[in-house]
Amino acid sequence: MVKGDRAAWKAKYFIKIGKLLDEYPRIFIVQADNVRSKQMQQIRHSLRGIAEILMGKNTMMIKAIRSHLGTNPALEKILPHIKGNVGLVFSKEDPVLVRDKLLENKVAAPARAGAIAPVDVIVEAQNTGMGPEKTNFFQALNISTKI
Repeated sequence: MVKGDRAAWKAKYFIKIGKLLDEYPRIFIVQADNVRSKQMQQIRHSLRGIAEILMGKNTMMIKAIRSHLGTNPALEKILPHIKGNVGLVFSKEDPVLVRDKLLENKVAAPARAGAIAPVDVIVEAQNTGMGPEKTNFFQALNISTKI
């Protein structure tokens, strides 16, 4: 992440985000949870020439945007939305085109332990095929059982 001096890296980041805020009139905030690096690479490749993605620490993004409020006060509207693992997509193109390009690269991620599902998961009641001696497995998971 940091190549060389941390202060110099941060200064470059603030210069880069300032340049992007000046150059591009449209900004998307995108959620980047469960996005693997290979998928991010494919997204950046598909957006080449259309938009630029900037990832970074939320506090640094907020600080850079706040320092830019003097030239564009409308940026204050996006500050409350910078929470969690988010990135900024800068574009001059039609927002529908950029959104469609982003959605083209959206893939379903396999379930992992500890991950929060983006959609509701409903499992219908059915026979497990396990004998009555196996109910302690479900009780450990706080799942009620009937024998």
